[in-house]
Amino acid sequence: MSKRPTTEMMCGAPPTKQLAAAEIQAIADKVKSPLEEKENKKFLVFNAVEFKSQGVAGRTFFTKVQMDDDFVHIQVFESLPQENKPVALTSYQIHKGRQDEVTCF
Repeated sequence: MSKRPTTEMMCGAPPTKQLAAAEIQAIADKVKSPLEEKENKKFLVFNAVEFKSQGVAGRTFFTKVQMDDDFVHIQVFESLPQENKPVALTSYQIHKGRQDEVTCF
């Protein structure tokens, strides 16, 4: 019996924290503009730091993003490829700190 790698996403399983890489930054970049519109401000800095993901009829990403002097936690949904839908900002939490744990919300 082979053991699954710890970074592999398991459908419906509780997500584990991972450092953000280029794929996660690209997803965060896609929802930057909608977030700026909701908050009525432009973010000069918008860097994905860490994330958790969960797969259920697509993938939900819970990502900690550094924006200027603050952090925000964003929830982004990526639908299944055959649905051909853009990623969507589904929720966010502002005024987070560097030490705040990324959680499912």
